[in-house]
Amino acid sequence: MKVDSALRNDLVKVALQAVLALFLIPALTYGFVRYAQRQEDVSFLQMIETRMLADADMTFEDKQARIDFYRARPPSTLCTNHEVAAQGYKDAVCETYGETWQFHLVRLWSAWTLAGSALGLLVVGGLGALAFKKRKLQTRSFVVGWRFMMLASAATVILQGFFAVWLSFWVTAFLIHKYFIKLILVAGVLALGGVAAIVRKIFQKIPSDCHIDGELLTEADAPLLWRRIKHLAARLRTAPPDHVVAGIDTNFFVTEAPLKVGNKTTTGRSLFMSIPLLRVLSMEEADAVLGHELAHFRGGDTQASAALGPKLQQYDHYVEGMRTGGLTVVVFPLMQLYRMIFQLALSSDSRNREFKADHMAAKLVSPQAIAQSLIKVAAYAHYRAKTENALYQSDNKLAGNLGIADTVARGLLPYAASDDFFDDMRTAHIPHPFDSHPPLQQRMQQVGHVVPPEGYGAVVTQVPTKTWADDIINAPAIEARLWSAYEQQFANNHEQALAYRYEPANDAQKAHVLQHFPPVVFKLKGDASVEINYEGIAPTGEPLVPWDNVKTLRYNDSSFGDSLTVTLNEKGRVGAKTTKVKLPGLGKQKDSFNATLSHYWRRHQIMRAQQ
Repeated sequence: MKVDSALRNDLVKVALQAVLALFLIPALTYGFVRYAQRQEDVSFLQMIETRMLADADMTFEDKQARIDFYRARPPSTLCTNHEVAAQGYKDAVCETYGETWQFHLVRLWSAWTLAGSALGLLVVGGLGALAFKKRKLQTRSFVVGWRFMMLASAATVILQGFFAVWLSFWVTAFLIHKYFIKLILVAGVLALGGVAAIVRKIFQKIPSDCHIDGELLTEADAPLLWRRIKHLAARLRTAPPDHVVAGIDTNFFVTEAPLKVGNKTTTGRSLFMSIPLLRVLSMEEADAVLGHELAHFRGGDTQASAALGPKLQQYDHYVEGMRTGGLTVVVFPLMQLYRMIFQLALSSDSRNREFKADHMAAKLVSPQAIAQSLIKVAAYAHYRAKTENALYQSDNKLAGNLGIADTVARGLLPYAASDDFFDDMRTAHIPHPFDSHPPLQQRMQQVGHVVPPEGYGAVVTQVPTKTWADDIINAPAIEARLWSAYEQQFANNHEQALAYRYEPANDAQKAHVLQHFPPVVFKLKGDASVEINYEGIAPTGEPLVPWDNVKTLRYNDSSFGDSLTVTLNEKGRVGAKTTKVKLPGLGKQKDSFNATLSHYWRRHQIMRAQQ
């Protein structure tokens, strides 16, 4: 499989991050312990030699013999010494829970942690390699990898958390003979937070239903179309779908995973069809698309995806928790690396499955039909995306019937004759919710019918006289309902986007921003308060700190009263200028304050990026 340079660079970057995250704390721990043990060995032997040489009751030979005895058995080696002659010496120096005993144990654990981390990298590489071998091995290897990752991540976080807390005490205690409670508490909180995050994510259940905007089609709704689907399935020697879902999304797909359609949940084989796409495809071209999708049933592709999909979803949810769980960040790169390697295997297999499905559809109908259907689907998807993007970029509030469907239907043919069409289609892909499809030209080459890019326009402008959409009795009503709901949601999303986008230039725009970002006042001690609004931060009796002046924000916890340090874009005498907003008495409002602060600050950053 060919891996492009960008993906290769990402893999190398994540692999290096995984190595650093896994080995840094254990290596620092091991290095510190070895340094401390060597220093203690030297100090101990110097003390012994001084005492021996000062002992006037011992002969020179006895002194030398005792010194040689201790030199051969420095304190750092005693905890593993089983000599009878050294037993009393060992009991005195390596007492349980003592300093020497602790350092010996931590040295052993850190060494084993380093070895275990190296083994973890090898396991990730091996399980990733298995996923490239056979599709049957993908689910099994992923389940094994998923279980291994849960155990490995838990063990790694617990061990590295212990090392972090232990180092937070002993590094300063050993080097400067002091320890700092706050440093130990910070390390402890990170360690406990990491363990808590892992436990929470292991037992947290996530919804697995896939919601699809569409309506179920019964055989009475589209009798000839259902008969055609069953006929094509019989010719492919596979069972027909149990359910057909009609919608307005720009794709066709099949699945054996549960689908939530409206207030119903389907199980078994489901086929999704786009009514708008059926209207631009001839019946032969639509047959080729349906044949391609049904071929996925025959090849076992949907069964494999249905088995693996929920596990991937759960794994991704777990990995995201590791990214934001405090000390769990040490295992995040390794888990991300495994997911990337596994995704490469899935993408390679997905491409092969698409080529096989195209080949079967070409044999079932014709190479020309599958090639032309690919071009039409890609063209419609591109033009609809351009149309919706133009609407979304509008700075005026959208209202009423947006007419997206009519705009796309009327404008598709002129678009196919434009220069933009030629540029867009050179790297065209077919949209799909579950798989990454190969480029259009590669798919046509595989079926043996290649239309050159300059011929795409002629294909798209071939308007069919009859389509399978005509057989769906309630197609216009289904489209009307779905487009109405879709456009309403589109307008709502656009309205929220405008609240982020506007730098209010008039009263209407200001009112719109205030509707979504009204001033929020937090009461403080006494009569004091602090207001956060779309313009900035306004403490009582102090001038507004505009967002444009803000570079960074840092919340400070203090037993003498919390505060907010605002680093400004101005330069001070030494470094950037800062200002401090005092927050006495904020108390239980702290989380709400930080959330609001982040939300409004983020709005301003997005607005500036748009401007």
